[in-house]
Amino acid sequence: MEGNIVQAAKFIGAGLAMIGALGAGVGIGLSVQGALEGMARNPDTYGTLLTNMILGIAFSEAIAIYCLVIAFLMLFVL
Repeated sequence: MEGNIVQAAKFIGAGLAMIGALGAGVGIGLSVQGALEGMARNPDTYGTLLTNMILGIAFSEAIAIYCLVIAFLMLFVL
């Protein structure tokens, strides 16, 4: 009986750890939206905006990967 409660707590904790991935998804969407709007308004800045957008996406995605690693640690290590 006690093992089932611990297992349920692991699942809940892993689910809560993945909430950070939601923020990363929203951040990626907003950065792409802003870059596309900037490119549409001023096509001369395409290269600069694209580079900055890709860097922003990489940093946002890193947060989601950290959340995934923490969730896997909770499920399989603890």
